[in-house]
Amino acid sequence: MAVTKTLTKAVPYNLDSKVQQWDFTMQYEDGADATYYTSSFNTSIPATDPITSEVNFTPKAEASWTLAQLTALCPISQWDGVFSSQYDSMVPPPVEPVPDPDYVIPS
Repeated sequence: MAVTKTLTKAVPYNLDSKVQQWDFTMQYEDGADATYYTSSFNTSIPATDPITSEVNFTPKAEASWTLAQLTALCPISQWDGVFSSQYDSMVPPPVEPVPDPDYVIPS
């Protein structure tokens, strides 16, 4: 089963009717039944990073944002790695059969 990623929360911080920062929560899910695992990730993305001065996005009205634009602001590749590691540590791999090369075919 493929990992499902859903942006479950997006909170805009507005100044002069333009978003200056976003707080996001994304839900990751994988597996079914005994292998089901879920995890949530959170982040805050300012328009401009106060430490590095890196521009993350241009402030605009919150109604102007699309789901694709919001999702693109999330650190998906970082979260993918963390989720994969969490899943591997929480869900045991399937038991694989062991070959018996010494098997003798009955006559």
